[in-house]
Amino acid sequence: MQTKANTVSEIARVLKTFIGYLKRPDLYPELGRKIIKNTINRNGAFKGKEKTNFWASARAVSQEEAVSDLFGTSILTFREDFKEILKQAEQNENECPIKMGGPGALELIFYACEFTKAQHMIETGVAYGWSSLASLLSLSKRNGILYSSDMPYLAQDGDKYVGCVVPNSLKDNWRLYRFADKESLPKIFGENKIFDVVHYDSDKSYNGRMWAYEELYKRLRKGGVFISDDIGDNSAYQDFCEQNRILTTVVEYEGKYIGVFIK
Repeated sequence: MQTKANTVSEIARVLKTFIGYLKRPDLYPELGRKIIKNTINRNGAFKGKEKTNFWASARAVSQEEAVSDLFGTSILTFREDFKEILKQAEQNENECPIKMGGPGALELIFYACEFTKAQHMIETGVAYGWSSLASLLSLSKRNGILYSSDMPYLAQDGDKYVGCVVPNSLKDNWRLYRFADKESLPKIFGENKIFDVVHYDSDKSYNGRMWAYEELYKRLRKGGVFISDDIGDNSAYQDFCEQNRILTTVVEYEGKYIGVFIK
């Protein structure tokens, strides 16, 4: 049961978020989409969740199996090769006063970049920057560029901490766009049109995913790798793959499902 204190805290958070939007005219389009999503289309966010979790659980493999089968390599040396960098990144997260999303399947992302010899990668969703770090550890070897879309943290004073686990030595290879995907992605596509790796981890709604999947997929080169986190939230990923006749691998990682395929 939600306590009175929790209710007051939630109201304060919502109010602060709304005020944050009002101070940023460039975010007004996203504010409108948020209002519609949380009122008119509220139930649509979880469309097909039960169906997709059944589908995903029936075919899920480990991250180690997926990297071996798709990219023909082992994940075993990753943690040792980048031991000091990962240790410092973990310390940076622990010292961060703002709670954001933690690390995901870092090896899957890193070896996707290695497999494609990526020069250009795009990701949606940054938070602490764990996926950004995994990508940049590979991209920097070839002086490649990571393009990231990340919505500002309007409910908390967390913007200055976004990407805090990424060391300064890697930031020359990073382009960070601080808007919602529907504003960030066109800006990124204006800079670069074809990508070697796509990593999706932002808008969790069904409609948001379907829009972004289509936009990202058509800009992924043949032989490139597409990765989407948290595909069990709804059936968008399953539906997208089935509509486009894509044979996908499903990775189970820390109780959640990740979708990955080679185009």
